[in-house]
Amino acid sequence: MSQLLERFEQAQKDVNQLSARPDNDTLLNLYAYFKQATAGDASGDRPGGFDFVRQAKFDAWARIKGTSQQEAMQHYIELVASLKN
Repeated sequence: MSQLLERFEQAQKDVNQLSARPDNDTLLNLYAYFKQATAGDASGDRPGGFDFVRQAKFDAWARIKGTSQQEAMQHYIELVASLKN
């Protein structure tokens, strides 16, 4: 297993152990980087109707379209590390 993947998996564990809940913008960034790292670019239709949470998540993920999976993992790791400090 690559060192980046190991650090990414550790960051996934660390994020659940944070002493304080991150703000909504930070949570959206975490979601977007995680999805980009694990699934690649956002695809499909944007959720519609009054599902504002799913719309916000989709929009955050779509904003980083084109980011490589390795780069998304690195951003996720760095964001989690900044939250731990």
